[in-house]
Amino acid sequence: MFGLDAFHLARIQFAFTVSFHIIFPAITIGLASFLAVLEGLWLKTRNDDYRDLYHFWSKVFAVNFGMGVVSGLVMAYQFGTNWSGFSQFAGSVTGPLLTYEVLTAFFLEAGFLGVMLFGWNRVGPGLHFFATCMVALGTIISTFWILASNSWMQTPQGYEIQNGLVVPVDWMKIVFNPSFPFRLMHMATAAFLASAFFVGASAAWHLLRKNDTPAIRKMFSMALWMALIVSPIQAMLGDMHGLNTLHHQPAKIAAIEGHWENPPGEPTPLILFGLPDMEQEKTKYALEIPYLGSLILTHSLTEQVPALKTFPKEDRPNSTIVFWSFRVMAGLGMLMVLMGVVSLWLRVKKRLYSSRPFLWFCLFMGPSGLIAILAGWFTTEIGRQPWVVYGLLRTKDAVSAHGDLHMSISLIAFIVVYMSVFGVGYSYMTHLIKKGPKPGEGGHTPEGGPGQKRTPARPLSAVQEGHDSAEEVK
Repeated sequence: MFGLDAFHLARIQFAFTVSFHIIFPAITIGLASFLAVLEGLWLKTRNDDYRDLYHFWSKVFAVNFGMGVVSGLVMAYQFGTNWSGFSQFAGSVTGPLLTYEVLTAFFLEAGFLGVMLFGWNRVGPGLHFFATCMVALGTIISTFWILASNSWMQTPQGYEIQNGLVVPVDWMKIVFNPSFPFRLMHMATAAFLASAFFVGASAAWHLLRKNDTPAIRKMFSMALWMALIVSPIQAMLGDMHGLNTLHHQPAKIAAIEGHWENPPGEPTPLILFGLPDMEQEKTKYALEIPYLGSLILTHSLTEQVPALKTFPKEDRPNSTIVFWSFRVMAGLGMLMVLMGVVSLWLRVKKRLYSSRPFLWFCLFMGPSGLIAILAGWFTTEIGRQPWVVYGLLRTKDAVSAHGDLHMSISLIAFIVVYMSVFGVGYSYMTHLIKKGPKPGEGGHTPEGGPGQKRTPARPLSAVQEGHDSAEEVK
């Protein structure tokens, strides 16, 4: 297929499926916590806007959660079908970590999800809020174990090699490997930000269409507070993660920077733009800022950043790809900080909900968090190459022995099925978002809140359920 062999087709297939999958957990993590905050605010204030927003976003959450589970199962099977060498070599570590994720996170989410989605009018307010918090906690625990497994592949420790296979000897070192804390914080924060921009863009769309309701304003305001506070924190976490990567994976940093060689005694410049050429071993058309590379990456004006030519050719990541994927992520991060700052200025000027240029800016920034996550994952995973377990197992030795035709057919099948199934899911979520939150979304709740016997809200249905007035019956 397109002149690619089975090895490269297997890599493309996994990259395709993980790119689809990662979007759903990112939204799920952020929306679950957002729903917990909304319900907590409703219980505290009894402001029905929070209740209406809860029921509105719980529908989007339900659809997204389902698609995340389905796409995640496919990825799990690929470890055995396409990457049997990896499973055989490191399955004694990654297998238990993924099992812990199922036992602690998925079971917790599944156990309380039904109460959260269908129990608003069937259980008491305290129990329903507890269920929502448990689902939110489950998404965080899931992130913990998934990132522990992936981080161990980046910075493995706590193992021994016996008979050519990994044998775990210290699970604390395996889980809390050197890159894990930085990657966990960076990814979790990215998921919160992606969800905030998703919510903010939805509110901006309604405000641009003159659907200016208190509920819309609340979710717009909450999203922008998140952008203002969390975006700078994410930038600092990214800097910490970069320093950790420089220490443990210097070849990845050299590829990200498009940096090939160090003249004696000269600090490393920062290359803003350029075109790294892996064959000619140089970055063409480079636009450099002197000293800045050393300052950002080593926090010094004299220390040099490792250069790609110091590593053997067979151990170099593809700088052409990660150079640009990193800049996409970093550039979007800067726009997020800008958006938060501008929102504060407009809030002070009392123009936050009326400035149409800013509303359009927020609308176009809606997918920015998800795009930044994808770009960050491309940087992380492609930057790890040619290793699947860094320094221990090369990617070419981890792939299963499939033929080119087999991998070509399965890749085409994945593309067709994913585009069809998840395309429908995306369309349905878009339909839900366009409807927007409606007053009385969860039913007109009398004093006492959840627990009153009444038809429960159906999160998987976009049909309005209120039947409390003659006009609604008509």
